[in-house]
Amino acid sequence: VARAASFTAAAAEMRVSQSSLSRAVADLERQLGVQLLERDTRNVQLTAAGVEALRVAEQIVTAHRAGMKELRRYLLGESGTVAVATLPSVAAVLLPQVISDFRERRPRVAVRLLDGLERSVLVRVLSGDADFAITTVGNPPEQLEHRPLVRDRFVAVLPEGHPLADRHEIAWDDLARQPFLAVGRDSSVRRLTDAAFAQIDVHAVPAAEAGSIATVGGLVTAGLGVSAMPALVLPLMGAGPVVCRPLVDPVVDRRLDIVLRARRTLPTVTERFLETLEEFRLRGRPLPPGVSWA
Repeated sequence: VARAASFTAAAAEMRVSQSSLSRAVADLERQLGVQLLERDTRNVQLTAAGVEALRVAEQIVTAHRAGMKELRRYLLGESGTVAVATLPSVAAVLLPQVISDFRERRPRVAVRLLDGLERSVLVRVLSGDADFAITTVGNPPEQLEHRPLVRDRFVAVLPEGHPLADRHEIAWDDLARQPFLAVGRDSSVRRLTDAAFAQIDVHAVPAAEAGSIATVGGLVTAGLGVSAMPALVLPLMGAGPVVCRPLVDPVVDRRLDIVLRARRTLPTVTERFLETLEEFRLRGRPLPPGVSWA
């Protein structure tokens, strides 16, 4: 009515009757307890209160339009946040290129990485803090479903000049005869190395153990012993010189899965991220040595 300066013209534009439009304005004036429009036989003008009411109304309409536009983006998977719980090696080595490709197509989407050890990663998914996880799976709770993503092979990690470094492959039994440097018991890497030694009926007592991969890398570099690591974590071992050789008898792979809460509908933006990850797998995008798509 304010733009048209006429009830008749405004009613025609809105395709409503003039009487219903007049009642709507009168109802608003009663609710506010002020007169918003001054009417005469020719014109309709805003009062001072009407000018302010119009300003607020325009803000409301603008905010509504912007909100609906943002909602449409979210529903189309073009905005929002993807929360991924994962192991540090996956966060640092596997995901950066995936995230880069994904955000190139969807720059309004943020990706939140919640990195930690296997147990804490699964808890993040169960609690709803994360949309999904990429992790090793020992004995997954029944509330979770998982599908294979990548495998990475365990290799021996030796200091430079170590007698075993001349070999092309190293047996777990030979590795067990050396001072062994292990990661903490909360790590999935420790669970798998213990299982490998148990498979050949060898009890390898760690000469030392540390909570982080980088610390173990520093101990190896200093010549304090040897270790065994999956290929994907090698970039996390630090900048010191080490020698890596494939481990055999047995060959041990670490499988990393996409883990989701069963029977949960994912946000569209998360579905789009998983589609990007699947594209990487189907196209066989390059992975570090010793790592392969499952």
